[in-house]
Amino acid sequence: MGEPDAVVKSTSPKVPRWARKSTVVLVIAALALAVFGTTTQTWLTVHLDPTQLGAAVATQNGLQVQGSKAATAVSALALVALAGGLAAAIAGRVARWVITVIILLAAAGVVTAAAIVLADPLAAAQGSIAAATGISGSSVQVDVTVFPVLAVIAGSLLGICALAIVPAGRYWKSRTKYDTAAAGVAAPQAGPADEIDSWDRLSRGDDPT
Repeated sequence: MGEPDAVVKSTSPKVPRWARKSTVVLVIAALALAVFGTTTQTWLTVHLDPTQLGAAVATQNGLQVQGSKAATAVSALALVALAGGLAAAIAGRVARWVITVIILLAAAGVVTAAAIVLADPLAAAQGSIAAATGISGSSVQVDVTVFPVLAVIAGSLLGICALAIVPAGRYWKSRTKYDTAAAGVAAPQAGPADEIDSWDRLSRGDDPT
């Protein structure tokens, strides 16, 4: 009877769900798109005299200020974070550190810009007020919607997810020559003893392969 074949067990570590490449990239992309989506909505509603705003604006119950106008940097920062998250999927070990820093800075910028709008909505609306009425520096009532708060929350979660790129990347397969260099060096190579054994087998008429 032949000996039973040895069971070969995989030595590669099991990838946790949170560390899967698809999970990390998709969550970062979703949060970046969520931040960008908030900028397309109304962040501020300015209440002025209808005679100043005109009939077209007065029918909208005030002057509606989108997030892209109240905090112009948020849209661009969201796109930077989105690009960074997608690039992390194909980046090497060193590049993932750089991408992590970029996304963290973008997330911090989003939170800061949205927080400034929440802290002083009148100042954030002055540009839109001047464009609609030709008057700047006026004291008016400004209502804040929920979207700046959502931008702060999404930006904060985006920064937290960015911190997961480096530890999660340890479970990802290497795609660059720099990441696989260490594995190549550690690969076993045939030594002099193996070569001598092969010649002995050939002299006996055996196939060393």
